[in-house]
Amino acid sequence: MFTPIRNTKVYEQVIEQIKGMITNGVLKKGDRLPSERELVEQLGISRASIREALRSLEIIGLIESKQGEGNFIRENFDNTLFEPLSIMFMLNDCKVEEIFELRKVIEIETAALAAKKITDEEINGLQILTNNMKISEDEDERVKYDAKFHYTIAKASRNFLILSILNTVASLIDSFIKDARKNIINNQLKDNIDNDHEEILNALREHNSDKASESMRKHMNLINKNLIKLNR
Repeated sequence: MFTPIRNTKVYEQVIEQIKGMITNGVLKKGDRLPSERELVEQLGISRASIREALRSLEIIGLIESKQGEGNFIRENFDNTLFEPLSIMFMLNDCKVEEIFELRKVIEIETAALAAKKITDEEINGLQILTNNMKISEDEDERVKYDAKFHYTIAKASRNFLILSILNTVASLIDSFIKDARKNIINNQLKDNIDNDHEEILNALREHNSDKASESMRKHMNLINKNLIKLNR
């Protein structure tokens, strides 16, 4: 299954072999890796190198360790991007505006993709969310509806990477600007935001990609402008 290793930085080669097996379909989500002892025997290297490789793979979110069961290829990758991106954000002294710009770029094209693939059930779900946002007097509730609105559109794109990145970007905004959505929704912009959501929904209902992306662009411009003001 594995190829014996004879070189320096052997733990990096262990990582490359495991990544290669995933790429080739030998290892799949949820698969259990051989035990440390079995890996030592198959690879012909020290247990210390095996542990270093496994620890690195766990840090980057590729595998997970289950107490008493062993190491497994992760099945759920929803939150694996947040930690490295947040560290990069801080180490590179990035501005919050850069997060907003990233979200805007991704959400505009996501709306266009969703317009082509969205189902009637998802449209109905979005309509319920927009209705709930309009009538709710609870700002915490409105925040949840708003987040789910954008999540549903991302999910409708049928692209796992887009969904994962947008969830990570939303988490970054929430981490670096406390109560970001709540602080925006809880002001005179409420009606404008509700109208934007209706425009986006109508474009998705018509399966009009151009209209959906343009409506999302308008919405993102409004949100980003006020988030930037909030952060200054």
